[in-house]
Amino acid sequence: MGKLYFKYGAIGSSKTASLLMTKYNYEQKGFKVLLIKPAMDTRDGENVVRSGVGLASAEAVPVSETDNMVDVYLRYKSHVILVDEAQFLKEEQVNQLHEVVDMYEIPVICYGLMTDFTSHLYEGSKRLVEIAESLDEIKTVCTCGRKATVNARINASRRLVKTGEQVEMSGGDRYISLCYKCWSMLK
Repeated sequence: MGKLYFKYGAIGSSKTASLLMTKYNYEQKGFKVLLIKPAMDTRDGENVVRSGVGLASAEAVPVSETDNMVDVYLRYKSHVILVDEAQFLKEEQVNQLHEVVDMYEIPVICYGLMTDFTSHLYEGSKRLVEIAESLDEIKTVCTCGRKATVNARINASRRLVKTGEQVEMSGGDRYISLCYKCWSMLK
């Protein structure tokens, strides 16, 4: 029976490492896995997903903002779909992933950030929260020890940045995870 999952967490919560472990577990049991990622994420290469801690990587199918997720599934037919950086999906693409779940009875497991550096929901995350059958938080901690919930953007001087474009692709050098209290108190 298929189900749409959203596994979310702040920067540094090992979302991609968890995705790669899930991929490994499915494949060890003989299941075909379709791993997709937004084409805009070229940090580790056009078709590579790599964990932030460098433990593992895997090939992925890049999808653009205009790709239809049902068509992508039909092109690569699999037993399960894993999505990295799901926050960058468009609302309609999330709807299409749910169509895949409903029509083909396969699990679709999305991993991503809930909010951007200004603490506002991403489009893809918002829709996943609205329609996913399962929401699971992958937790990490703030520098103060509380649960981190904000993906804070920092500049080269390690000062907090609270304005700018919603998406800025970079490695771990531009973002840190903070609790809301620490984020709101920093200037």
